[in-house]
Amino acid sequence: MGKHKDILKNMAGIFQVRHMLLRQALAECLGTLILVMFGCGAVAQMVLSKGTHGTFLSVNLAFGFAVTLGILVSGQISGGHLNPAVTFTLCLLKREPWRKFLLFFFFQTLGAFLGAAVVFGMYSDAFWDFGHGELIVVGENATAGIFATYPSKHLTLVNGFFDQLIGTAALIVCILAIVDPHNNPVPRGLEAFTVGFVVLVIGLSMGFNSGYAINPARDLGPRLFTALAGWGGDVFCANTYWFFVPTCVPFLGAMVGVLMYQLMIGHHLEGEVQEKQKEEEERLKLSTVSASEDA
Repeated sequence: MGKHKDILKNMAGIFQVRHMLLRQALAECLGTLILVMFGCGAVAQMVLSKGTHGTFLSVNLAFGFAVTLGILVSGQISGGHLNPAVTFTLCLLKREPWRKFLLFFFFQTLGAFLGAAVVFGMYSDAFWDFGHGELIVVGENATAGIFATYPSKHLTLVNGFFDQLIGTAALIVCILAIVDPHNNPVPRGLEAFTVGFVVLVIGLSMGFNSGYAINPARDLGPRLFTALAGWGGDVFCANTYWFFVPTCVPFLGAMVGVLMYQLMIGHHLEGEVQEKQKEEEERLKLSTVSASEDA
């Protein structure tokens, strides 16, 4: 037993990552992998079983709980962003340095790519059986939509633009409210569950148009995987290059969400806190002056 402990200890020393930023990026990678593995896994069950092992509700529940679990896994190290739009938001608010943005974006996308690979590996036989030996992007027996988002038949690019803009803005407003220390604070340890609940509500109310990506990494990583795994370049060309919408628009939605929250709530709460701090400072000064005069 002693030798085993020594071996494990030596291995831990060898593989331990000491660079904090890299450790955070790896945590984001694993957290996003969990998000996609459980979320897209639920979609795979529903689609490949033709509804016998899943429903729209079960998919939304899976994504909500997947976000919660991803944050619980990575949150202590990286904050559990799992979404480049969230990282972008925190950089805008100067709560995170901009050097994190591109690094986190890359590792979040990598995690989503690996999560899609896990789902494909688990259900590979079912994929080939469902598509009768083909991996189809759009149309009958299409399976690319299990991994990345594609628009419903009724959805135009303009409507899709606003769909992602509104969905991401709603996500950011709610997240900012949850993490704002000056607002009604969420009990410590429950932040992950609350964010997961937000994703669940967004899915239940905004998932019809295009599957509510609201996360560039969650869409781009699996889309890259499908392009390499056999679906081909059509995953980028389909529906008039739809992939640009879930990849780019969430960043605009994040900006809208920040403006909405800060202008309507955030700045006012911060102003009240600053006023209270000034009052306290003035009281301390007066008490110090009166104490010195008495002396």
